[in-house]
Amino acid sequence: MSRLDIVKRQPVSLAKEKFFEIDCLRHDKTLPLVIKAISNDIEVTDCLEDSQGLIKEKLNKHGAILLRGFNLDTPTAFEKACFLLCPDLFNKNGEHPRETISGNVYTPVFYPAEQKLLWHNENSFNHSWPKKIFFGCRQPAKQGGETPIVDSRKVFELINPKVRERFLEKKIMYIRNYDYGLGLDWQTVFNSENKAEVEAVCKKDFMDLEWKKNGGLRTRAVRPAIVKSSQTGEFTWFAQAQHWHISCMDVKTRKALLSSFSEEDLPRNCYYGDGSPIEDSVMSEICEVYQKLEVSFSWQSGDLLILDNLLTAHARNPYVGERKLLVAMGEMMNFDEV
Repeated sequence: MSRLDIVKRQPVSLAKEKFFEIDCLRHDKTLPLVIKAISNDIEVTDCLEDSQGLIKEKLNKHGAILLRGFNLDTPTAFEKACFLLCPDLFNKNGEHPRETISGNVYTPVFYPAEQKLLWHNENSFNHSWPKKIFFGCRQPAKQGGETPIVDSRKVFELINPKVRERFLEKKIMYIRNYDYGLGLDWQTVFNSENKAEVEAVCKKDFMDLEWKKNGGLRTRAVRPAIVKSSQTGEFTWFAQAQHWHISCMDVKTRKALLSSFSEEDLPRNCYYGDGSPIEDSVMSEICEVYQKLEVSFSWQSGDLLILDNLLTAHARNPYVGERKLLVAMGEMMNFDEV
């Protein structure tokens, strides 16, 4: 049986024409839902314009939709499709090291190909974050390079209730050091060399900041680890603890960082919201939940993966060979809106 295990196929007729079929990727998982073009000459504009309600409904339910067979393998075609699904695409690009391909289309975050980028909901360490995120495949890697996805609602359900309660009560504190030589400096991230402007942004985004003697910057932000979707009424695990906690890094990277920095000067780390340490054993349990729930599929050129960022976390597997993906995001929200 192929990786595309069909459980329930639903031909969909729109504007008196049948454009695509809806399949389940795997019989034992609810995500992603696969919307597959019935032929190679389907015009994606017609399909998406007539399917807005259906896609919104399915995205709320499944949290992830994979469009396949629509030939979205160029930045222009990718951006056009994303804009139809999300007219208010986000066009700021200073948070992570990546390149802008066009106004609203980026490369993925730069990260060593031999390492796994762990699961996270995009920018959930900030006060504001995208509700929707899009990944497009121009060229799949020769080996690996999948984008594992995880239902954050199920993460919430499977995490130890005592751990859940602890994070619900205390929230999570993200500490970031913007120094020189590792990661982006504060001038790049905040797109300003004016300290007063940076301080104003931090105040607006509910971050405490500390100017360091070496010219760097340290910020602290306490955010909810668990949120309730205003659209579905479901609780979702929205913390990036597994993406920030020093214990979750591979052994080689962890040793290198701890030999170069004191704990307070690590580029990134996280704690409970009251500043107390998150136990390594707790992080191990959380990572086991993600590992158990993750769903991976092999990219095909022209694929478009749509994620509800509140409901679905994503990661990146190690890979060999050239890998070309496109990224767009939009429909910005903040914690006051959920």
